[in-house]
Amino acid sequence: MKHRPVVLKFGTGILAREGGCSLDTTQFGRLCADIAAMSAEGIPCVVVSSAAVAAGVDALGLQKRPADLAGKQACAAVGQPALMGAYTRHLAPHGLRPAQLLLTHDDIFNEGRRRNASVTLNRLLASPGIIPIINENDSVAVEELRFGDNDRLSAEVAKLLNARLLILLTSADGLLAKASRNSKPARIPVVTDIAEAFRHVTPEKGEHSTGGMKAKLQAVQTAVSAGVETVIAHGRKKNQISSAVSGLDVGTRFPVGKIRKHS
Repeated sequence: MKHRPVVLKFGTGILAREGGCSLDTTQFGRLCADIAAMSAEGIPCVVVSSAAVAAGVDALGLQKRPADLAGKQACAAVGQPALMGAYTRHLAPHGLRPAQLLLTHDDIFNEGRRRNASVTLNRLLASPGIIPIINENDSVAVEELRFGDNDRLSAEVAKLLNARLLILLTSADGLLAKASRNSKPARIPVVTDIAEAFRHVTPEKGEHSTGGMKAKLQAVQTAVSAGVETVIAHGRKKNQISSAVSGLDVGTRFPVGKIRKHS
């Protein structure tokens, strides 16, 4: 069980500074330290990372993120090397190196491409000191920029690798129960009924998120249906990754088992 990989999904909201126009170096340092701790325990780790657009906005010297698709794709093209540079700098002190994989959904759903991606990922996971960093190829694909904020891709990667755990790090404590007139939204620790969980989804999402909680729950359903336990947790709080891997009470956990699906 320990040798099955953990897949981590980092959204733009936890990798970029406020405003989404540059990378948050403090966050990269902390998250890469968490990755290194797992690696030191012999737990293979794969990262599905957003924030190429944020890095590109900074690299191009723009005042704000483009609103048009072509502008976002241009920022992603410029920002992807900067994003990988950030991972390289912050993994290096731990003796680790990133390996970049740019995928589209066609690479996941086409049988031949899917097989090639699986072979490459498993070879990288067998290589000491290498951390695969996956992002959608935003300069030629539009799914992530328009719809899913890499949530769906992370679930498909977890499914592809038969991961032991998928952790979706976001800017919320997990799935929150809808507030009543007399109470504030409360974190739901464990969900065994995804159909019921969708009732708690609100239209709000992070300023630079394209998916929101609905996309995360759809990703959860994909992962859990494939036998991959999933946790949604707060990416700006300490020890969330290690606690989730250890089975402690952080975020919202979606255990594998008899879960009623959302149609």
